[in-house]
Amino acid sequence: MSDSRGLPVWGYSVVLAAMFGSWAQVSADTPSLAADIPASHYASPEAGRALLDLRKQPPEPDFGGDVEALRRYHEQGTDKLLVTMRELYPVSVNSETLGGVHTEVVTPQGGVAVGKRHRVLLSLHSGGFLWGAGSEALLEAIPIAATDRIKVVSIDYRMAPEHRFPAASADVAAVYRALLKTHRPDEIGIYGCSAGGVLAAQSVVWFATHGLPSPGAIASLCGTGAEFDGDSAYLAPLFAGLPATPPGGKSLQLIRLPYFEGVDPHNPLAFPMTSAELLARFPPTLLLAGSRDFAASSMTTMQRRLWECGVDAELFLFDGLGHAFMMDPALPESRETYGILARFFDKHLGRQVTGRAAAGSVTQKP
Repeated sequence: MSDSRGLPVWGYSVVLAAMFGSWAQVSADTPSLAADIPASHYASPEAGRALLDLRKQPPEPDFGGDVEALRRYHEQGTDKLLVTMRELYPVSVNSETLGGVHTEVVTPQGGVAVGKRHRVLLSLHSGGFLWGAGSEALLEAIPIAATDRIKVVSIDYRMAPEHRFPAASADVAAVYRALLKTHRPDEIGIYGCSAGGVLAAQSVVWFATHGLPSPGAIASLCGTGAEFDGDSAYLAPLFAGLPATPPGGKSLQLIRLPYFEGVDPHNPLAFPMTSAELLARFPPTLLLAGSRDFAASSMTTMQRRLWECGVDAELFLFDGLGHAFMMDPALPESRETYGILARFFDKHLGRQVTGRAAAGSVTQKP
């Protein structure tokens, strides 16, 4: 959604609409506790103002199932924010086809850092597996490329309603295979936000079950290899002025998205947290979200499950922040997130995997 300046306000209504349709179109006078919940004292003043702006936003238009209209609506907002992002983070962007999949390759102005010329990051965009290609994908790739001074490949993976699971996983694997011709697997990292964070986790198990080596590290932001459930999925909508639960008392669930139509909720290729055996094959993993994100419970639980399986799994939870907050470069917490990602990948990429790649154990290349 966009405020009066045309800048996206990263809240919940767009994802709620995708999952529950008209239920998310709540009128301004809907009874809610949101007005009684102050901004967190641990959040920045900028984040506090963004929360107030979010509560003032009108409902997203009802697109009546017109996915192209939905995509245009989001791109109009992200196009405007992209102008600001590119001013703050100068980069070069070039379109390339890798493994038969369209990608945007983002490199920092001045070139990749000398010690990172053999490394690459795959960026998987957000958008509920419905939208997000184009300017929204670049919003997620540009600041990481510039901050970490590394090449980032943003993948234009297939989405619903034209395609269904596991089309996106297959696309990521195709690009990954292409990059393996010029990179060692430990030189490749993967990250994504929201749907992209889910896809990052799905990609690991897809690789593991299709004869591909594990990447050097992954980062899942505001979404991971677990269903959106738990306390945060029930309670987070309150912060956007929506009812705590949808009709029937069921919380937000990925399985309700069109992309997952007909998928078994116990399928570990869709929901990796359902398989301890596959979780044990994850590389070092970073999980990051806001405490007011509907994905927070899944993120914290995923980190614990990975840790139980012996995986080096780090968790950052930003108090008072909502879903996909890091897409707004005006927030200090966003810039902090970019730095966290850069430090995480600097720590883990470029190491030779020894023994079982699944265990996440690595030794420094001689």
